[in-house]
Amino acid sequence: MEYRNLGTSGLKAPVLSFGTGTFGGTGPLFGAWGNTDANEARRLIDICLDAGLNLFDTADVYSDGASETVLGEAIKGRRDAVVISTKVALPTGDGPADAGTSRARLVRSVDAALKRLGTDYIDLLQLHAFDAATPVEEVLSTLDDLVRAGKLRYLGVSNFSGWQVMKSLAAAERHGWQRYVAHQVYYSLVGRDYEWELMPLGLDQGVGALVWSPLGWGRLTGKIRRGVPLPEGSRLHDTASFGPPVDQEQLYRVVDALEDVAEETGKTVPQIAINWLTRRPSVSSVIIGARNEEQLRQNLGAIGWSLSDEQIAKLDAASLTDAAYPYFPYRRQEAFARLSPPAV
Repeated sequence: MEYRNLGTSGLKAPVLSFGTGTFGGTGPLFGAWGNTDANEARRLIDICLDAGLNLFDTADVYSDGASETVLGEAIKGRRDAVVISTKVALPTGDGPADAGTSRARLVRSVDAALKRLGTDYIDLLQLHAFDAATPVEEVLSTLDDLVRAGKLRYLGVSNFSGWQVMKSLAAAERHGWQRYVAHQVYYSLVGRDYEWELMPLGLDQGVGALVWSPLGWGRLTGKIRRGVPLPEGSRLHDTASFGPPVDQEQLYRVVDALEDVAEETGKTVPQIAINWLTRRPSVSSVIIGARNEEQLRQNLGAIGWSLSDEQIAKLDAASLTDAAYPYFPYRRQEAFARLSPPAV
């Protein structure tokens, strides 16, 4: 397993980490991904640790908190061997204090997460969304207090825009508070919007990317192919509907390229899609998921080998789309080439 610093922090992250959204299986939305119990979770974590994967990502909204509870049960007796990442901020109830990142909610949410996880510290806490109703100074001063109290070790965000990240980083620097070192983002061969603003920001500011949904909301599992209809009742119909829309022809173009590379390498379509992400600038770790041991071992097979330059170029060309303004000139006009973010 390759390990990388999370941004410019000292926290070492495996290039593949494990998302526990399938743990628990309760709740209307985030509980629909799986129903892994503590015994099954323990076996999956055994496999991960044997492979060197020691970072496990969860959130308070996954299965209404049951994901954290199951993870906590599964790591009992080996807390020091794992890195725990969890998230707070999304609504966990209907009350006015059940969403956001006010001081009161952050303190309450962190204490509740610690209890469910059965630990006295969280390695990486990420804000699951930006709270426009709470001043960033209130958010960051509270997080800084929680770090100083020993409850948190590193801080990050998820699904923030560029200006939201920069406003927060500027406030942290101005006041000498703990800064965000990670950004958990959606990024895949059928969703490369991360590259236009957030990737250059991450490179410039030392914020490492933790990639979620590397298979494009299930579109790059190898089951979707040009001219092959999905079977009636397939989960992919529902899974894809949750994610950002993808033009059908673009999807088929990417899948065609993935299948070509799969034939050349002897690897699977999802393994190639994940491997491509591990080589992208600013990416610290790619979060994989699995509902069973077979899926996990398949996803772990995405590393330990390299795509050729020609294969990467083929995937790049098939997946490239025009960027939105004001970023599109950097792709379309050679005159802007020297101003483009490096290595993107």
